[in-house]
Amino acid sequence: MNNTGKRWLMIMISGILLAMILPATALANSAEPPSLVILVKNPTDDLTIELVSNENRPEAVARRVAWEGYYAFYSRDMKADDQHTFKVTTKGESFECTLDAPLKGYNHVYTLDLANQTLTAGKYPLRSALLVSIRLLLTLMLEGILFWLFRFREKKSWLVFLAINLMTQGALNLWLNHGGPLMPNYLIFSLIFGEIFVFAAEMLAFPIFIKEQKKRRVLIYTFTANLVSLIAGGYIISVLPV
Repeated sequence: MNNTGKRWLMIMISGILLAMILPATALANSAEPPSLVILVKNPTDDLTIELVSNENRPEAVARRVAWEGYYAFYSRDMKADDQHTFKVTTKGESFECTLDAPLKGYNHVYTLDLANQTLTAGKYPLRSALLVSIRLLLTLMLEGILFWLFRFREKKSWLVFLAINLMTQGALNLWLNHGGPLMPNYLIFSLIFGEIFVFAAEMLAFPIFIKEQKKRRVLIYTFTANLVSLIAGGYIISVLPV
């Protein structure tokens, strides 16, 4: 492929990655997600959160994944203009937290700091960077093992492998970590959709920039690596926070 063809290929790949990174809003008929999720790092087994500003005093639906706890309240329990106060009980002691602002929109994420007994909007610091780094590192390790098993040994081939995967898998994981409800089922659908773009970009790029093996072998590796990555990604999402 001449230089012009390579430039057009890079433009196509950049366009695909840009489309994955840019936020988008989609509407569909589906199960209603939580209107409020409270994140808790390393929650105790007996921790409960109760919405005491509602006369029915509903208790959060709790779910734990790895080091995080998710405490969800649904829209039937929450009203946008109301003041929301929660009672947190753990280790036989209780305290109350009130949201600092009325709820606006559909999905909301707050973080509960048990040590300081505070409830703040958004996710805790460095959470996104940590999860993106873990998923990206695991993906690179898995695909790197396959790359070695397919007998790619040249330094240039490995540099191309790292460069392409850092762009495609990095963009995919940043996109997965952007917005949306904190629910694995939703993220798996996003993973499948995103992997289609990664597959297309890598099937185009790897045969062009890796010359160590025949093009057919490179394509077989790329297909195998993306298939394994998709399966492993689904498993990682099920065992790590989303």
